[in-house]
Amino acid sequence: MARVISVEAQSFPIAGVFTISRGSKTEAEVITCTIREGDNSGRGECVPYRRYGETMEGVQAQLAAMRTAVEEGIDRVTLVEAMPAGAARNAIDCALWDLEAKTSGIPASVRLGTSPGPLETAYTLSLGEPGAMAAQARDNASRPLLKVKLGGTGDDIARIRAVRQAAPGSRLILDANEGWTDENIVANMQVAAELGVALIEQPLPAGKDGILRRIPRPVPICADESVHVAADLPGLTGLYDAVNIKLDKSGGLTAALALRDEARRLGFGIMVGCMVGTSLAMAPAVLLAQGADYVDLDGPLLLARDRTPGLIYKGSLVSPPVPALWG
Repeated sequence: MARVISVEAQSFPIAGVFTISRGSKTEAEVITCTIREGDNSGRGECVPYRRYGETMEGVQAQLAAMRTAVEEGIDRVTLVEAMPAGAARNAIDCALWDLEAKTSGIPASVRLGTSPGPLETAYTLSLGEPGAMAAQARDNASRPLLKVKLGGTGDDIARIRAVRQAAPGSRLILDANEGWTDENIVANMQVAAELGVALIEQPLPAGKDGILRRIPRPVPICADESVHVAADLPGLTGLYDAVNIKLDKSGGLTAALALRDEARRLGFGIMVGCMVGTSLAMAPAVLLAQGADYVDLDGPLLLARDRTPGLIYKGSLVSPPVPALWG
């Protein structure tokens, strides 16, 4: 039966402004890929990311270039070989997973051999001045795990202290998005350790993180921008303690599973994270994240409007997707 692929660019408003060390945005721009086969269709969502040289137009062009291959029946394994890791491959791969589930009647979770349950996700505090970040933390102090964006101009130590004071009972992940330097990382990590921070994510720029081999790491360090696919892992040994797996970096669930399994084999801790996207983007990641050490799948919680149906969040607990959403 012939397949038909369609691609749609969409925008979902963010509740307020989301700010990290590289800038701010007020909407989540996503691309939805739909692959139809007879009466069934599968969907995948991706979020192009400029940090990796991606644009909405560029990803749409990549998807257009794959039209013939997809409509002629390319499978997920061949797709990984035919496209580079990134947002475009993620959209197609996740659409194929969803289509397989819809056409076979076998849920993606069954194919993965997992019985998924609710997961505790981090909730992200946007970068700002210490007082503003303390206010965010105070409003979310009942959440068990907060992810704190850092790395901008100003005093990150003051930000960390302000958040900890405002949310004394929450575990904290600090995410500098490559915004720290060789000159301030030791002092920042010492304060993080003093305040009981659980994890520090990508403090230094990818490829400029060699100092991590030579300095004390009193708080575990997680790679984000430094890791995309399983082949990146050998170069991270001795630098990082954990890796953040995102579908838009790995290029889909198929490659993300390979990355997760190899990371575990090599002794890395596992975080499953996300870009700012809708429940459709989070849905396959919820299955990937079963058993992960840290889960950061709060994208829909940051939006003013999500898809319908969406994932169900109760506080910081996110439930697996219903078939009408994905999988």
